[in-house]
Amino acid sequence: MICMSGEEAAKIFYNPEYFRRNGAAPKRIQKTLFGENAIQSMDGDAHLHRKILFMILMTPQHEKQMAELVANEWQHCLEKWKGQKQVVLFDEAKKVLCRAACDWAVVPLSEEELEQRAEDFTSMVDAFGAVGPRHWKGRRARARAEEWIEGIIEDVRAEKLVVEKDTALHAMAFHKDHKGELLNTRMAAIELINVLRPIVAIATFITFSALALHDHPEYKEKLKSNDENWIEWFTQEVRRFYPFGPFVGARAKKDFTWNDCEFKEGQLVLLDMYGINHDPRLWNLPNEFKPERFRHREGSLYDFIPQGGGDPKKGHRCPGEGITIEVMKASLDFLVNKVEYDVPKQDLAYSLVKMPTLPNSGFVIAVKEK
Repeated sequence: MICMSGEEAAKIFYNPEYFRRNGAAPKRIQKTLFGENAIQSMDGDAHLHRKILFMILMTPQHEKQMAELVANEWQHCLEKWKGQKQVVLFDEAKKVLCRAACDWAVVPLSEEELEQRAEDFTSMVDAFGAVGPRHWKGRRARARAEEWIEGIIEDVRAEKLVVEKDTALHAMAFHKDHKGELLNTRMAAIELINVLRPIVAIATFITFSALALHDHPEYKEKLKSNDENWIEWFTQEVRRFYPFGPFVGARAKKDFTWNDCEFKEGQLVLLDMYGINHDPRLWNLPNEFKPERFRHREGSLYDFIPQGGGDPKKGHRCPGEGITIEVMKASLDFLVNKVEYDVPKQDLAYSLVKMPTLPNSGFVIAVKEK
């Protein structure tokens, strides 16, 4: 295995002439996080064709719709939180995002099943770097989710459930692959989960946003101002500073030498995402939290990669990055301007060994009643 870091490393890592994704993700990750044979493990024309499907669901209009749904869900939480002494923000965020994601994708979701579905999506993500109980919990969660979504896909195709065309559910149910063949129901379900699950995973970024507010209260007044730039800069700095995805993997397509390092065909290569986002060659004072660093930042597609690098339309950068940013901004606005809370004493430490990681307490807040 070769591990590499830096902007130039990212540029070659995302060059399809040198690297492929097929065979890079171990089966244990496909059976929990991604789903087997999904878009993350595709290359070439098949990948580009499938990527178009995701990109048409992630337009600025869709991003705005998703952010509005999330903002509304947070407002509903205020009523629900009345009378509760404390709530765990991460647990609340994953339910908010699960409901909003399903509403946006027009996936039917009852109130009774909300908590289980949100927990299942979270367990798939939590199984990424796990062995033992966390891994098996993620596998059970994926099996439940695939069975659930597969049934919905079948109902849509049988016209038992009628949905509008400009929705994620309709798009996945009737998508044809690059050979012109309709996806089987299991693969359609897997790819729809690959829309829903990453949205629920934004709960991690929201929790780190709250931690950033707590650790850096000097930015609160700036965020309360009418200057929307500060919410944008703060959101981007949370994505840069705090750990989310530690690395991404690929396999060498052929033998080649780069930067005096020999790569052999089929060799596994890991790109250090967290390291690039903290690289002193790219960032001034990289281990300090400074949202204002984004005030005049131009950058490239390869020096800021919390959700992958390169062109999202052509490569393996996450197509939902825009949705992530807008959802984080809506949630940050809620935390700063719509709710008042205290942060009781708790364990806010997070590990850089655990993958994925989170503040140990999940960030407990004591909401003040107005």
